[in-house]
Amino acid sequence: MKKYFSMLAVALTLSLGFTACDVETDEEPGGVAIQNMCGYWDVSVSQVDENGNVVWEPDELFGVVDVPFYTFNTAGNSTTEMWVDDQGEFWDYKFKVNIDYDAGTFSATDVVYHPDFYDLEEDERETATITDGKIMLGKGHNIHGLPCDSISFYIEFSDDPYGSAYGYAKHLVTGVRHSGFTE
Repeated sequence: MKKYFSMLAVALTLSLGFTACDVETDEEPGGVAIQNMCGYWDVSVSQVDENGNVVWEPDELFGVVDVPFYTFNTAGNSTTEMWVDDQGEFWDYKFKVNIDYDAGTFSATDVVYHPDFYDLEEDERETATITDGKIMLGKGHNIHGLPCDSISFYIEFSDDPYGSAYGYAKHLVTGVRHSGFTE
């Protein structure tokens, strides 16, 4: 009798094991629709004048040299917009930008850049504008000289006291995809 129970247990185990391996879908795993533009970046921020000339180097500007920066897809997995976020490390902004995925470009005009501003009256909300945003695959170099992706863009904030006081309205943000290497 013991022999029959053992055989029954083995048969039951095998039948359950094979049913657990059945294919439930024909979907293949993959990334998000804009996966080449999504990432964690190490960027530096410079202040520039209207002609794009650097006025303040990264270390002179609020003591900011290396800033973590994130680009990521929207919940709808859109191919026409993505999120940009500095995690509060520079100006504390997070908002959606328009993208051209094939060209690797992005921009935004007068968008409310922080969730706290949504509760304010429309004329009291602070805004940001991004121009000339570009992600270039394989065009940057990490600290060891190996190729990696690079990012650059200009950003302006409506509440920038340096921009309005001195006429230096833009910040130039440049950097490379985070590699995990440190100096």
